Amino acid sequence: MRAFIFPGQGSQSVGMGGALAAASGAARAVFEEVDDALGDRLFRLMTEGPDDRLTLTENAQPAIMANAIATLAVLGSDGVRLADKADYVAGHSLGEYSALHAAEAFNLATTARLLRLRGQAMQAAVPVGEGAMAVLLGLDFDQARAVAEEAAQGEVCEAANDNGGGQVVVSGHAGSVERAIEIAKSKGAKRAMLLPVSAPFHCRLMQPAADAMAEALSQTALRAPLVPVYANVTAAPASGPDEIRDLLVRQVTGTVRWRESVEAMVAAGVDEFVEFGGKVLGPMVRRIAPDAKVTSVVSMDDIEALAKEI
Repeated sequence: MRAFIFPGQGSQSVGMGGALAAASGAARAVFEEVDDALGDRLFRLMTEGPDDRLTLTENAQPAIMANAIATLAVLGSDGVRLADKADYVAGHSLGEYSALHAAEAFNLATTARLLRLRGQAMQAAVPVGEGAMAVLLGLDFDQARAVAEEAAQGEVCEAANDNGGGQVVVSGHAGSVERAIEIAKSKGAKRAMLLPVSAPFHCRLMQPAADAMAEALSQTALRAPLVPVYANVTAAPASGPDEIRDLLVRQVTGTVRWRESVEAMVAAGVDEFVEFGGKVLGPMVRRIAPDAKVTSVVSMDDIEALAKEI
């Protein structure tokens, strides 16, 4: 069994998508449709920068989605269809939206607009400088969650991402996250360091963004996906439109349970994972499920090789 997976924020880089667009009309069509949906020249920003604008959450989220979907579109132009080749889809944080579009739950324009709104709402939820995120390496999830609870001291500090392989991200008020770094080191973490992010994602401080997404999603057409999507907040498959809306809202403030999602897919029979548009999730999956086959698809060469294999 096979799962198609889609990366989250942090996988953006200036130049992304340029080679695909130059080589494939299918890829160009994706980037053009996203630009039209946003009324913005996002593709130019993706290919030319500057990096500080591309890294802005409101730009990075739709850009990462567009790049991932463009790789899938090129594969589709070779006659490969997701419904025929994937048993499940999943994505890390914003990648869940990419996964849902790939499975035809959202159309492309809707996905782009939702991610632009999501990025804006998440950035606006907490004033710059008041929140932070840090990665803790060498502690399991329960240990990291205990560190966050100890560090909170009346503020918010929560386990935001369980990436597997002893990599957990904590999120919350800046002071509590800085305390978490020191506590984690004292408890044997191999490394603990702040992440270069502009807001404390996936914690209670994101509630205003969750409210904004609840309003937007309530007015958004959503079809049952062609294949089930493993949701970040439950690490379980979902296919009902109302359930998916609820899960996407909860995801804004909830923990990204990536380790458990991969473990659950493996338990369901998945033995092959294909990452589209990045090389971030592949290493995570290898740490979680070392016996699984993992392929990361970014370039035309990657796409052509995959098309021959599946």
